[in-house]
Amino acid sequence: MNETRFDMRALLSRCVLFGSMEPDELDQLLQFARFETIEAKQVAFHKGSHGNEMFAIAGGRVKISTFSLDGKEILFDILESGDVFGELSLLDGKERSASVTAIERCRLLVLEQRHFLLFLENNPRIGIKMLAALCERLRATNKTLEDACFLDLPARLAKKLLYLVRNRGTEKESRFLMEFKLSQEELGNLVGASRESINKQMRIWEDDDIIRTERGYIHILQPTYLEQTVNKYALQLTAWGAKKPDNL
Repeated sequence: MNETRFDMRALLSRCVLFGSMEPDELDQLLQFARFETIEAKQVAFHKGSHGNEMFAIAGGRVKISTFSLDGKEILFDILESGDVFGELSLLDGKERSASVTAIERCRLLVLEQRHFLLFLENNPRIGIKMLAALCERLRATNKTLEDACFLDLPARLAKKLLYLVRNRGTEKESRFLMEFKLSQEELGNLVGASRESINKQMRIWEDDDIIRTERGYIHILQPTYLEQTVNKYALQLTAWGAKKPDNL
């Protein structure tokens, strides 16, 4: 097996959808795959465009976003090596539900619909895993909408920072470091707030030694404080849900 095929197999084995597959099954799938490279700020595809491909990130990071009617970017998530995107259109062939843009130079493994659907027919458990992954994304979307409606900015920002550093960062001595730069404007787009509001809240936390920002990288010095900020509102939501009338 050549080095490229080995690397591609290793990439797919890290993906949630394909992690349980045997090496020979991965090799079957890889017969139809190809690599593409996109540069920083290059758009992989736009919301509303037609697509019949799914992408696995071999290297680099992308952002998933859309735009409001007034042109404001709404950032859904940031994905990195081992993550998959574009699976919705791969299944139904309909328009893309969001735009995907490279944050940095990305190497992508591409699977076309016509090949992947044939593969699914012979590997139904992969279809089940794909449904589970889509359900997880739907739950995350519902949670984001709930947070936007019921959590104030400190709680929303604390929750998003904890998610990013735990899923896209590193931990050392109970502290976390986000492994990529994220501007205050991008943070605002993630939690539905202005850059000015994010700047104000980040300064408060920096003054209290809860976080530290160095050259664009965010260090979480007191994750417990951020957890308490989130949990305070979670308890309030639980109490409200227990008291609401049955007809709501």
